[in-house]
Amino acid sequence: PAGTVCPVVLSPLLLLLLLPHLGVPARGSPLRPDCDSRVLERYIREAKEAENVTAGCAEDCDLSENVTVPDTKVNFNTWKRMEVEEQAEEVRQGLSLLSEAVLRARTLLTNASRAPDLPQQHLDKAVSGLRSLTALLRSLRVQVRISSVTPTPTASPPPLRTLAVVSLAKLFRINSYFLQGKLKLFMGEACRKGDR
Repeated sequence: PAGTVCPVVLSPLLLLLLLPHLGVPARGSPLRPDCDSRVLERYIREAKEAENVTAGCAEDCDLSENVTVPDTKVNFNTWKRMEVEEQAEEVRQGLSLLSEAVLRARTLLTNASRAPDLPQQHLDKAVSGLRSLTALLRSLRVQVRISSVTPTPTASPPPLRTLAVVSLAKLFRINSYFLQGKLKLFMGEACRKGDR
């Protein structure tokens, strides 16, 4: 009837997705989609698969020039002393550099006279995966900012350490190590802080 106000009914899933963005903790609820470890594990599996496929690839998987990738070594004492936003920035820079490296490798492989199909498929999958992980990282950083009571540090993090690689095997190995190392460490910490 005219003048009647219809109450808005939210589905439980939509409510769970909105609560963290509104700064309301959803205690006792299932993990947020961005903190569900199965999501990251899927991308880690894809990265390992690409690493394994190209491990035995010979000259066909060599690139015609070096590509720059992030150093995957983690000094755990330094990492633990970093603010979560500093960790996020280091991971963001690493994902960005990996994305550029994979895109460059895909271009180099496409322009090569003998481009094997299988590594090309894994490069395409890696491009898609890194884009999704970058979006996931953005979501986690928002969660951390909303739930954090401490101000965001103003100091910029130290420059990212990098390496140069010239083969797909090394590129995929670095990608796999980065996802299993710094990204996984950051996501665990960010999800714990976001749930406080």
